[in-house]
This record gives sequence, structure tokens and C-alpha cells, in this order.
Amino acid sequence: QRQKNGRTIQGEIESAIFVMTKQKIALTGAGRTDAGVHAIAQVANFICDTKLEPDYFFRGLNSLLPNDIIIKNCEKVCDQFHSRYDSKSKVYRYKILNKDLPSAIGRNYTWFIKKPLDFNAMKEAVCFIAGTTDYKAFEGSGSPRKSTIRTVLRAEFIEKKDDIIQFEIEANGFLRFMVRNIVGTLVGVGLGKLEPSDIKKILDSRDRKNASATAPPHGLFLVKVRY
Repeated sequence: QRQKNGRTIQGEIESAIFVMTKQKIALTGAGRTDAGVHAIAQVANFICDTKLEPDYFFRGLNSLLPNDIIIKNCEKVCDQFHSRYDSKSKVYRYKILNKDLPSAIGRNYTWFIKKPLDFNAMKEAVCFIAGTTDYKAFEGSGSPRKSTIRTVLRAEFIEKKDDIIQFEIEANGFLRFMVRNIVGTLVGVGLGKLEPSDIKKILDSRDRKNASATAPPHGLFLVKVRY
């Protein structure tokens, strides 16, 4: 999303489209990503009066954008299409590096935790996450919604490899900081501060204070938007 000060992905893409079309457009994304969160499968749409074909946009935008922003595909859609409201679900992945020493290369893409985590306890705890439930306890403070009920289609840990723990979650929608608050609480289980069954109690309480601290943003990735 745009920021008054500072560089944003939305601002960079809108500027590149203006160079190509000489039209100021408003880019609509499938979902907001907090500062520091990565998106490797974001979807966005815009309305523009142009005869330029999608392939021309694809090649042109990639030539104009900085090298840390890549357009993977461009296509025409109907005027009524909305990248956010038409999505059926979104998939997020969170990466944790659990070892004695941090990684110099991957430090911006994983949450480094030195103390050993009980991976089996975390896998047991994650079983309480999925379902159609009130996730108020995992919502960031200061972000009231009309409803905090969401449907989490799946929540699971991908096989641990090379000291990397990967958590993946898919839902029809997410509350602010919801994924990071869930991850932080699962880490609380892994550190022995919580029992796996406490996840259910936290959900039932609807109280953010009962969950653990929010996981940092740099380990989180938006990896898929389904339509």
C-alpha cells in the first residue's frame, strides 16, 4: 500500500504504469502486507484505458521496476474483477531458523531462535488452529473488525529441514497480525511456556493478552492467492 513517506511496492508499480500509459491509476492488491513481510504471489488489478496488450505490460513493467520487484504474469480481466474481494483464500508461510548460530544470508527471511524448540509439541498444538472459529485472540490490538470469525482451511508445519521450521496456513481471510500472532504462540509452545492444548483455551478466551508475543514480520511470506 502507499505510504506518505518512503518507497512502496504499490507506488513503484503505479509509477511504472504511468510511464507506460501516461495515466494515473490506482492499484488494488489482494491483501495488505505489513512492513517487512514478503509477498511472492501477490495479485493486483487496475483499470486503464489503453490498447497495450498484457504481454507488453509484462515486459515493460519488468524493465522499468527495480530488481527487487518482479511481475510474474499480466492478463486482462473483466471490469468487475477485484483482486481482494474475489479471492477465495490466501496462503501464508512462515519460516523459523532454529539453530545455535544465525544465518548471514537468510537473516532477512527467517526468524532466528537459538533455544531448541519442541517441534513435536508445536505440531500437536497446530491441530487446534484450523476450522471456522473466532480468532479474536490472535488479532492485533487497535484493529477492530465487524467480525473476527474466519475459516482456516488448513494450518500445518512443513517437514523440518536444515534447521528450518516452516509453518503454512490457508484461510478465507486473515485478521491484522493474525498469522504472526499464531506463530508467536506456537513458538511459545515450542519453548515450553505453553501446553499444546492451551491453543484451544486461548481461542476460546477471545483475549489477545492470553496469546504470546507477535512473531517478527521478516519470516512471513504471502505465497498464494486462490480464485
